[in-house]
Amino acid sequence: MNNIAINKARVEIINAAKKMAGQNMLPGSWGNISVRVDEETFAVTPSGHGYDNLMPQDIVIVDAAGNTLDGTLIPSSELPLHLAIYKAQPDAEAVVHTHSIYASACAAARRDIPPLIEDMVQIMGGPVRCAEYALPGTDELAQNVINAMGGKRAALMANHGVACWGTTLDEAMMVAGIVEKAAQLYCITQSIGGAVLLPQSDIDVMHGFYEAHYRKRQLGEE
Repeated sequence: MNNIAINKARVEIINAAKKMAGQNMLPGSWGNISVRVDEETFAVTPSGHGYDNLMPQDIVIVDAAGNTLDGTLIPSSELPLHLAIYKAQPDAEAVVHTHSIYASACAAARRDIPPLIEDMVQIMGGPVRCAEYALPGTDELAQNVINAMGGKRAALMANHGVACWGTTLDEAMMVAGIVEKAAQLYCITQSIGGAVLLPQSDIDVMHGFYEAHYRKRQLGEE
């Protein structure tokens, strides 16, 4: 194992977890974060431990089969979900699963978040779909989320929360934040007659520009 890369991933997760907990994205010990260390190695938050007091050594290192390689704590119960996303999305370098308020409200209603605001459709290229319900921590849930994502960067988890991925942990966190914002706007607009949705032709233009240019600018690649 590359200890330098592992230590970097652990610190990155700690910093992200504390930031997201402060934004009410990760209440208590619910929700989880992971980072790809290399093709066969992943760092993931532990099960049942609050984020305020996490230490780097608490972050569990696992292989692609879910076996613990380093760490004394039990990895997140949603590890199958994280590993399934990495397998389905080779570009994924980080996964966040949050329990943010409005996205969770849409998930509890089993409602897709429609294409109602520009930043969301730039990233998603369409709606955020809600996955079919399955018990947490199961392979069935993981597969349902993969199906709902359809290659996109996020999906709601029925009666649960939201799963997002990115090519960096910062990008995965940004996706989670924008999904939460879009969910809040959706809930608000439902009370005033419903949002006017963006046409697919415009969505395609904005999503294409995001993938070709704007995303690279965010990552400092353009």
